[in-house]
Amino acid sequence: MAKKKVFVSFDYDNDKHYKALLKAWDANPKFDFYFSDLSSNEINSSLVSVVKQALSRKINEAKYTLVLVGKEANKQHKDYKDIGYKNWLNYEVAKSKEHKNKLVGVKLSSTNTSPDELLNSRAKWAMSFTQGSIIKALEEA
Repeated sequence: MAKKKVFVSFDYDNDKHYKALLKAWDANPKFDFYFSDLSSNEINSSLVSVVKQALSRKINEAKYTLVLVGKEANKQHKDYKDIGYKNWLNYEVAKSKEHKNKLVGVKLSSTNTSPDELLNSRAKWAMSFTQGSIIKALEEA
């Protein structure tokens, strides 16, 4: 059976080490999910339109979106007007909702503020950044 594809929405500058851990979990053959490997900083362009197109394509290829809620998850981005949302995480969550991806959030610290677009989205929540908690939330989404 094919693994379920998960788009990971995260703050590249502050939370990329969490994404690296998710990718390591993919090596486990019993792990039923595949984490898509792209963030706004990993796209080789500074043009907002190019970044939007690449992110939208990756989001549309996935059935799930996992949102890593770090300390900067709801901070206003310098290009927020061009992005059309407060930041890239909010854009990714909005596009995921449009595509009807199943949403899962995980706060990397209980004090972190969730992206505005994740609020009232009926997202499932992983109670901690552990493999078991994230798998459970993805399965329940």
